[in-house]
Amino acid sequence: MKKLFLFTLLAFTLLGCDSKKGTFLETVVSQNDHKTSVNKLQTLIKEQSLTLFETIDHKANAHAVQMNLKPETLVVFGNPKMGTVLMNCNPSMGLDLPLRILVTTSYEGITTFTYTNPEYWSLKHNIKDQNCLSIINKAKMALSNLATKAGEK
Repeated sequence: MKKLFLFTLLAFTLLGCDSKKGTFLETVVSQNDHKTSVNKLQTLIKEQSLTLFETIDHKANAHAVQMNLKPETLVVFGNPKMGTVLMNCNPSMGLDLPLRILVTTSYEGITTFTYTNPEYWSLKHNIKDQNCLSIINKAKMALSNLATKAGEK
């Protein structure tokens, strides 16, 4: 029985390596440099009447402790009305809210936006309520639109 379980686990792991379906993280490439990407994202968040809670510059924090890190900025934002409904569906949603998008720039100079695919929340937090699933779908579209628009020239 243990061998069957391990074989099944290994098979799912190997099969899932090349599949984009159901990925937990979404990444959108930006056409802009790091600073412009962050600024455009922050502007879009404010324009859409979302709350910008915090912007964390991981590179600056690393520099403060005499360490190096390529550009990496976490933008934390959300819609408290939406978030409250989701947390009422399952309080553990508070682990993933408010929303966040990580802006990184590789050593090759490619800047990307990365965020957790909200569809994952329904699995992680066992969300089955149709209203909450609808909000999760709206969050998925909102994150995708924000990252795409912030990445445009």
